[in-house]
Amino acid sequence: MIVTLTANPSLDRTIVLEAPLEPGAVQTAVSQREDAGGKGINVARVVAAAGIDAVAVLPLAAGDPFDAALRGAGVPARRVPVTGHARANVTITDAAGTTTKLNLPGATLGAAEAAAVVEAVVAATAGARWLVLAGSLPPGVGDDFYVDVVRAVRAAHGAQAPLIAVDTSGPALRAVVEHALPDLIKPNDEELAELAGVDLPAGDLAAAVIAVAHSIVPDKSRAALITLGADGAVLVDAQGAWVGMPPRIRVVSTVGAGDSSLAGYLIAETEGAGPDARLERAIRYGAAAASLPGTQAPAPDDLPHGDVRVSTFA
Repeated sequence: MIVTLTANPSLDRTIVLEAPLEPGAVQTAVSQREDAGGKGINVARVVAAAGIDAVAVLPLAAGDPFDAALRGAGVPARRVPVTGHARANVTITDAAGTTTKLNLPGATLGAAEAAAVVEAVVAATAGARWLVLAGSLPPGVGDDFYVDVVRAVRAAHGAQAPLIAVDTSGPALRAVVEHALPDLIKPNDEELAELAGVDLPAGDLAAAVIAVAHSIVPDKSRAALITLGADGAVLVDAQGAWVGMPPRIRVVSTVGAGDSSLAGYLIAETEGAGPDARLERAIRYGAAAASLPGTQAPAPDDLPHGDVRVSTFA
């Protein structure tokens, strides 16, 4: 089973334009949709669609409109009662696949509510293979909130504690790698550079990212899956590094593509796949998500059939 925590869920509204976005102009949209969003929920949706048991833990107020979208997505969930409502994020895409996002801060969690979220995660992860801590943190909790979750889960389950994957950025990611030794982090190239406090040099992006990742893996994170958008992804662990290039697709919306990449990696890992196959699956799932509108969760039938070239980095 894979358990995810979405501490700052969002009702994702996606608006599709026929022409490029023009700030200050009045434009007509050709379509719009709403999805239950948040990185952890996105991961859980993809995992569940692949036939693997998944549970999404999230703070959610009674009567929150977000719950209707969550139930419509069919994701098994543990809802932790809170007072504030989930935020609404707006994504604008055009026919060329250019994406503009407006993300609201989310409801403030009080100390008792934050503690209840941690307790719910501890309970949900009994016997789980992975715990995924994903997305931004809501107002009201410290940058070390994910560290608190990791410590509580490992203290409660000991040697039976799940593997920990983290997909966040900024101070929350820095706190995790400094104090919690996750089993996997999944930044993109910009988030990795921010984490390491460096600028990536021009040229071979994969090589630059791998060099930076080696300063973190395995001492501060046992592995790193770094997504590079149209340039594919890389995987770095204590045994080596792998580089993969995506198949050709028509990009519709990049929202949720990184979440789907992480889900693809976890699906392959639970099946016992090796690192090259895990990276291949991550890239294929990310490409599938980018070819779908909104934040739809790709199912196995949505995966592109083109070649995904994975090689060992020397």
